[in-house]
Amino acid sequence: MKRSTLLLIGILAALGIVTYIVLQRPGESTSDASSPEMLVSYDSSAVDKIQISSGGSTVILALEGGKWMITAPVHFRADQSAVAAALSRGRKIEVRGLVSNNPEKQGIFQVDSAGTLVQVFERGTEKAAFRIGKPGTSDNETYIRREGATEVLVGEGPLAYLYVKSPNDWRDRTVFRADRDRITSVRYRYGDTTFTLSFTDSVWQVDSRPASPAAVQSLLSTLSNYLANDFLDSSFTPPGPPAATVQVLDAQIRFYPMHGSGRFLVQSSRDPQWYVAEPYRAQDLLKRKRDLIAP
Repeated sequence: MKRSTLLLIGILAALGIVTYIVLQRPGESTSDASSPEMLVSYDSSAVDKIQISSGGSTVILALEGGKWMITAPVHFRADQSAVAAALSRGRKIEVRGLVSNNPEKQGIFQVDSAGTLVQVFERGTEKAAFRIGKPGTSDNETYIRREGATEVLVGEGPLAYLYVKSPNDWRDRTVFRADRDRITSVRYRYGDTTFTLSFTDSVWQVDSRPASPAAVQSLLSTLSNYLANDFLDSSFTPPGPPAATVQVLDAQIRFYPMHGSGRFLVQSSRDPQWYVAEPYRAQDLLKRKRDLIAP
């Protein structure tokens, strides 16, 4: 190999070493283009409060005894999955680009005071705050802004459905919940008529008649997490015996028809809260004997 070639190789190697050292100096390293910029950062496991202000009202969600509760404007248990989804998504909002750094244009994208303000607290201290604006130019984008910053950004994904909710939308609508594997008997009463669906000798039966496997599995799925449609927050005194009751495990689920609407007021003996069930939701649980017997 010629001496000039060896010299050239040595120079190139030296330049490579110098370049590596320069790039490793603090404040001068290049960013990893594969790591997207996130809107905010917080530790989900340390978050103990979320405050969401939208349309002139504020909902406060806080941890109480390890469970998420709504503490304002009402005090009620929160929909745990809805809170978890908002909490998880908030720290993964990817910034796709800058739209404007002109404060006067924030209103155009609804990230000014008209936007939904989300504040996240860790151990009582605000850790992150951002505003959700209107949808972007595509269904998979939303205009966003860090609270206190002037830059209007576009974020990845639809976000309003996770945060822009009424207080009732944050409330837990669960009337009854149970591990379906623990359910071995469901007793129905309609006035003077009663019948029982039971798991006997490894077979589901309705008063000693074979039950429909499909109907049983559908009913067990409903009982594993039976949800209402709405809440009755005014006082209600039952006018007499319920139109229907469903006895399962240690709970009795009672149904009272709301005359003229087809809806039902429903309550579990586990919970003093009264709920409203639309006809289709009531029929998910109110089965007749003929509905459960095998063809």
